[in-house]
Amino acid sequence: MHQAVLEEWSRRSSPLHRRDARAKILALLAYLAALSGAAPTPVAAAGFTGLAMAGVALGRLPVWGILWRAAVVLPFSAAFAGLSLASGDSARAASLLLRSYLSAAAVLILAGATPLPALLKGLEGLGAPRFLILVVQFLYRYLFVLSEQAQHMRLAAAARGGTSARRRPRRTAFRAAAGAVGVLLARSQARAQGIHQAMLARGFRGSIPALSDGRMGTGDWAFLAGAAAVCLAVRLAAELAS
Repeated sequence: MHQAVLEEWSRRSSPLHRRDARAKILALLAYLAALSGAAPTPVAAAGFTGLAMAGVALGRLPVWGILWRAAVVLPFSAAFAGLSLASGDSARAASLLLRSYLSAAAVLILAGATPLPALLKGLEGLGAPRFLILVVQFLYRYLFVLSEQAQHMRLAAAARGGTSARRRPRRTAFRAAAGAVGVLLARSQARAQGIHQAMLARGFRGSIPALSDGRMGTGDWAFLAGAAAVCLAVRLAAELAS
């Protein structure tokens, strides 16, 4: 599961991991704003690609893990790139693909260098609705509940000879899969209710507390200023080269 991989990445230690989540979110917004408005030139492509690679290096993240996971957006952007290519504007088509790919890579770098509780706390500190933050927190945690229950059911089915279901007729296999999904949802709901009751017993009052003090230090402000300045410099260099 991708969220499990990102969770493992976010628990590592690096200079990027140690920066405040709000500084990293604002740096990401600066990068996306500069990238979206930059002219489609080789200078812009090289500059913003270099910035993404610098983020990977600063966060000590696996390069190939970021590269192939960011490619998930390419099938969606390829449709719009195809329209530009059909109209004879190949440069714009290539720029659209590169921008979408680099945007996805930048988001992955942020998610891989920031634990989800800190990331959501940073979004809340920047003015995101608290109710939306709470929904995302529970949704993310219950994804692991669903995954755990599905793994237990798969092992139980394999222990009872469930692997032979591939030889059954499609209709029978479909009914078996539908029943498994129903059982999975029922077990997950029961598990989620138990988790919620345990949280209430431990004093949950509608928000999940964070361990940090919520203050941005000098290093965080310096990181944000440096990231914004570099993004602006690459944008200006792209404009001059166009």
